[in-house]
Amino acid sequence: MVFITAEIGVNWEGDFILLEKMMGDAKNAGCDAVKLQAFNEKIVSEHPKKSRLLKSSVSRDNIEQINSISKKMNIEWYCTPMYPDAIDFLDSFVKRYKIRYNDSLPLHENKTTPLISKALETEKQIIVSTQRSPKQLELYNNNNVKWLYVVPKYPCSINELDFSNLSDFDGFSNHCIHFLAPLSAVMLGAKMIEIHVTSNKDKDFIDNPVSFDTSETEKLITLIRYAEKMRR
Repeated sequence: MVFITAEIGVNWEGDFILLEKMMGDAKNAGCDAVKLQAFNEKIVSEHPKKSRLLKSSVSRDNIEQINSISKKMNIEWYCTPMYPDAIDFLDSFVKRYKIRYNDSLPLHENKTTPLISKALETEKQIIVSTQRSPKQLELYNNNNVKWLYVVPKYPCSINELDFSNLSDFDGFSNHCIHFLAPLSAVMLGAKMIEIHVTSNKDKDFIDNPVSFDTSETEKLITLIRYAEKMRR
C-alpha cells in the first residue's frame, strides 16, 4: 500500500487540543502517519511569523506530550529535523526522519552535512524531498533512504510538475492544491505520498495555501486507495 503522510507541520501552532484533533482526523481519513517539524530560533529568525512558527516546533519540552497524543490517536508521527541537535531528543520517539528540500541540496553534489550525517547514523529510514532525480547520487542505493519528488513552491501549479522521471523516486511530496497531482503520482507508481493538512481553511494557518482540510483529505485518500487497485 502507498504510505500516506499527513504533514501537520506548523498548522497546529502549539495547540495540543488542535494537534489531537488533527492527528485523529488524519487517522480517520486513512493516513499512515503524521509529520511535524523541529527547528530553532536561528532557522526562523528572518521569518515575519517567527513567534507563531516557534510555537509549532517539536522540542525537548513538548515531545513527551506530542508522543502521548500520537499513542492516544493510534497513529505514527515523525519529524523533519532542521538542525542536528534535534535528532538527540527525537531519536527515542520516531521511526523515521524527513529531510526537507533546502537541506537536500548538498546531496546533489555528493556532499553531506552535519544534519544528514547524524540522521544517517541512526540507521532509521530517511525520507528526502528533492526536485532533481537522485538516481546518480551516492546515497541512491542506500536502502534506508527514500526519495520524494517535490516542487518547492507554496503552492505550485499543475503546470510546474514534471513526472517524467518519477520512477527515479519513491514517492511525491505535494504542494499543489489539485487532487490530480498526488493521484497522478500514485497512478505512476509512487509508493509514498505526503500531503499538507489543515483543520480549517478559513483561518490563517501558515501552510493553508498548500493544505487540504479534513473533508478534502478523506476524499483524496479514498481516491488514492482506488487508484492503487487500478494500477495492480
